[in-house]
Amino acid sequence: MNQAYWVAPAIFLADTLFSLYLFALMLRFLFQWSGADYQNPVSQFLIRVTHPPLRFLRQYIPALGRVDTAAIVLMLALQMLGGYLIFLIQGAAPSFPALSIWAVAQLLELLLNIYFYAIIIRALLSWLGPMRYNPMISLLYSLTEPLLHASRRLLPAAGGIDLSPIVPLIGIQLARMLLLPPLQQLATLLN
Repeated sequence: MNQAYWVAPAIFLADTLFSLYLFALMLRFLFQWSGADYQNPVSQFLIRVTHPPLRFLRQYIPALGRVDTAAIVLMLALQMLGGYLIFLIQGAAPSFPALSIWAVAQLLELLLNIYFYAIIIRALLSWLGPMRYNPMISLLYSLTEPLLHASRRLLPAAGGIDLSPIVPLIGIQLARMLLLPPLQQLATLLN
């Protein structure tokens, strides 16, 4: 077997491991920022999984208000490391500026995806009736309520139907179209 045989599985494994941990870090950051229930079992799981590196970083990187800057630095560093490993496996070596911009674009895309799917799921669950006793649904409400609350001021309910998810979903799609392509092009140019 040649070396190329192992490239796709190695990329898959590296991408999966880094993506899962970055997803957990992003959720922890967002739940903390949105004031989600700290005692929720899902929150406790995320805290246990992400606490060791954050505890170390917080000694040197203080929070700015409700913004956990240590989590942001860790996400950026892990995204850059994961990307660098994947590029190396593919036989490329990106420059530090290109890798930095690429990592920011990837994290922004993850953030937008989390909010997009969280709002979609919440809208679908609203058709099923109240189920806030579920720990996952409670966190989903905590995460999406700030966006939907602001949206309700712009787009009030019409005939008992809550149209508030429309505004943030359109905003997320616009952000994807307007922010991600220039960042990706800049990363390509810097490489």
